Amino acid sequence: MIRPLLHFLSGSSLAKKFVLNFPLAKRVARRYVAGERLEDALEVTRTLTGQGLRVALDLLGENAVHKSDAEKATTDYLAMLEKIRESGQSCYVSLKLTQLGLDQGNDVAVANLSRILEAAKSIGIFVRIDMEGSKYTEQTVEVFRRARESFDNVGIVIQAYMRRSKSDIALINRLGGQVRLCKGAYAEPPSVAYQSRPEVTRSMKDLMYDLMLNGHYPAIASHDEEVIQETLKTVKEYGISPDKFEFQMLYGIRRERQLELRKLGYNVRVYVPFGSDWYPYFMRRLAERPANLVFFFTALFRG
Repeated sequence: MIRPLLHFLSGSSLAKKFVLNFPLAKRVARRYVAGERLEDALEVTRTLTGQGLRVALDLLGENAVHKSDAEKATTDYLAMLEKIRESGQSCYVSLKLTQLGLDQGNDVAVANLSRILEAAKSIGIFVRIDMEGSKYTEQTVEVFRRARESFDNVGIVIQAYMRRSKSDIALINRLGGQVRLCKGAYAEPPSVAYQSRPEVTRSMKDLMYDLMLNGHYPAIASHDEEVIQETLKTVKEYGISPDKFEFQMLYGIRRERQLELRKLGYNVRVYVPFGSDWYPYFMRRLAERPANLVFFFTALFRG
């Protein structure tokens, strides 16, 4: 009951206005969001890399309404890449295709993405395409396929709760693409996505096998200890070298486990979101785990 409500509120302009005007909300959101400026995210990057962790930076934002909005987002990413180069920080960049004009058509998104990939390639930065709601899945896979024809510094996210994901991963493996496998954070109908936690976990482990045995430097993005342990078991059983894959977790979640896995010799990357458009991302994090919601309200009422 709570999850569907929070997913609904993530798209509500009225709820967004209320939360953004709540004085302590922004402070609580900083548990999951590095800040509103790139400088904030680079400071977090500096701290995390100093602990031996890797970083993926995500400039929050989605659904550019006009081509001019997509052009601005593209320009923002180009400026972001230049600032990362100037900072000397080591990280890769994550983005959403709807930021780059996917709603105006695949060609618009491909053109803007190609500009970003070209700039990123020139300075040795990898770019990951985030997966969004199911209405964009087919387009996202197609844009990735087209981008992969010209660039090798591009990867994609696949969501384990989507029923189509096994065939998508098989395609991407054939293309030599790099997949970040995550559970999935959008509200989806039963016709396209598994609904229960056991189903999603079972799919996550099945797809992890496909990636670990047939993929190309997969990223297993999970906070679920059952999935982590199954991945470690697979690594041991098949003699997979730690440099052939990485674990990924979200900024602000299971920080101690991130460091534990790193101390065991595994590559661990932290997904670090930032930007002024943090509200939808924040609400999806609250929807994922009741403990997150408890933390939010406890912090608010403590003042």
